[in-house]
Amino acid sequence: MIKYFLLFFFICSNVNTVEFLGSFTQGSFILGKTEPKAKVLIDNKKVRVSKDGYFAFGLGRDRKNNILITVKKNNKKELIEKKVLKRKYNIQRIDGLPPKHVTPPPEVLDRIRQDNKKIGKARSINSPLDFFNKEFIFPIDKYIITGVYGSQRILNGKPRRPHYGIDFHAPAGTPVKAMMDGKVTLVEKDMYFTGGTIIFDHGHGVSTLYMHMKDIDVKLGDNVKKGQIVGTLGQSGRATGPHLDIRLNWFDVKLDPMTILK
Repeated sequence: MIKYFLLFFFICSNVNTVEFLGSFTQGSFILGKTEPKAKVLIDNKKVRVSKDGYFAFGLGRDRKNNILITVKKNNKKELIEKKVLKRKYNIQRIDGLPPKHVTPPPEVLDRIRQDNKKIGKARSINSPLDFFNKEFIFPIDKYIITGVYGSQRILNGKPRRPHYGIDFHAPAGTPVKAMMDGKVTLVEKDMYFTGGTIIFDHGHGVSTLYMHMKDIDVKLGDNVKKGQIVGTLGQSGRATGPHLDIRLNWFDVKLDPMTILK
């Protein structure tokens, strides 16, 4: 249904040469539509434009400044500046925890760095795949959301990294589906923080990451279809209970997965 809405939206909103779908709010995924063969820059960074004129970008959790979109076509340049709206995030304070539950031990730091390097490499892929502009689906059918994007814990008075995903709680072994067509760019069964981990490339720097998997039924380089079972939900890595943590990225910009699921 979303493709018909998008078509209607873009046709009926033709005041400018470029239109947007999405909220210009911190953490949001934005879908753009312009004339085919136009060149688009986001904050002076050139981005891919599909043969149908679609492009994508995102706004980080803590972005404060406006975003500048430049569109060039037939020696003409259009500059669009959009104000980025602030969001409120859940902050939780927990004191009295043993130190080992707050800071990883020194002997695992090198392993963590290697894990982060692999994830960063997969997120940096800028492929011509054009699945990013279609309707994403939820990864499991029955769940309870136990963690939301942007929330942050302060443990023993020390602010920890914000949570950049959505946590879906369900029984271990629950089948997990691909939210959208894509290509598998990372498969790891035992990362320190994320445990069983998969990254799917959906094109133009847009990727999704699945964490804490029990079983993984895809391999590196596989092409997957939306709705395909890619494994099962688990409790691997640094997880206190069975759940699936989903992340959405535009290159290294961490976005709210709900902005592609709503």
